[in-house]
Amino acid sequence: MSSVSGGHRHGSSVGAETRVKRWLVALDIDGTVMREDGVVTDTTVQAIRDAAAAGHLVMLSTGRSEGMTVPVLQRLGIEPEYLVCANGAVTLRRSSAPHANDGYVRVHVETFDPTDVLQTIRGALSNAAYGVESPDGRYLLNGEFPDDAMTRSGEKVAFEQLLGVQATRVVVISPEHGLEEFLAIVDRMGLHKVSYTVGWTAWLDIAPEGVTKATAMERVREWLDVPRSRVFAAGDGRNDIDMLRWASTSGRGVAMGQAPDDVVDAANEITGSVSDDGLAAALDSLPR
Repeated sequence: MSSVSGGHRHGSSVGAETRVKRWLVALDIDGTVMREDGVVTDTTVQAIRDAAAAGHLVMLSTGRSEGMTVPVLQRLGIEPEYLVCANGAVTLRRSSAPHANDGYVRVHVETFDPTDVLQTIRGALSNAAYGVESPDGRYLLNGEFPDDAMTRSGEKVAFEQLLGVQATRVVVISPEHGLEEFLAIVDRMGLHKVSYTVGWTAWLDIAPEGVTKATAMERVREWLDVPRSRVFAAGDGRNDIDMLRWASTSGRGVAMGQAPDDVVDAANEITGSVSDDGLAAALDSLPR
């Protein structure tokens, strides 16, 4: 595995007309573009803008909902053709259509009925909290969640109201369990017909079967007709593992310096941590 390091060259914007071989650049948001405190540093913003100005197709690929993703673009100063949200279940495309939401429309949405998996989890985790995301990015919530954008835009409902709906994503948290214990419980559940990842804490992210950031990014790559050898993905969480493996096969999968070992193992490069502007160093190594 190679390592990316070095300071970013501030203000080194290159005209988009430069004849570089363009790369498709997929960036996770939380822990990659954005620090844990919600800050995106000027160094990271400049690196992202420079990469886009050089002609590379820089986009976001995140577990966030549509409503929590699109506003980040204004801070970054980019207008990508596509955005991947909900861990690959929702893909947006830039549009000037009257019905576009902040300039984007949904072009691919994958849903599933979460009834079976929710009932399985409830049998194993008696005091868990549940969040079910609908295709339009709204949340139905049962139990106590941390106060964040998800809960502020969500509707609290009885557990039974989570069943039988069409979901793009299900989030389950169990604060009373440590991470290792939670991992063991999830492993024993033997969840079927879904894709799932476990986060930094006792946080379970569930998507439709076979749906990951990687499946969505491969679809976008085909739409944009970019060779597999020129894909670049950066991430730090377990929901990035499939995307990093996808990028590492022929291109560049970059794990952030603070990523867990299993995330690092999925990548073929490692850069500095998000607090050290590791993404900027990695982006600065793209062709200009």
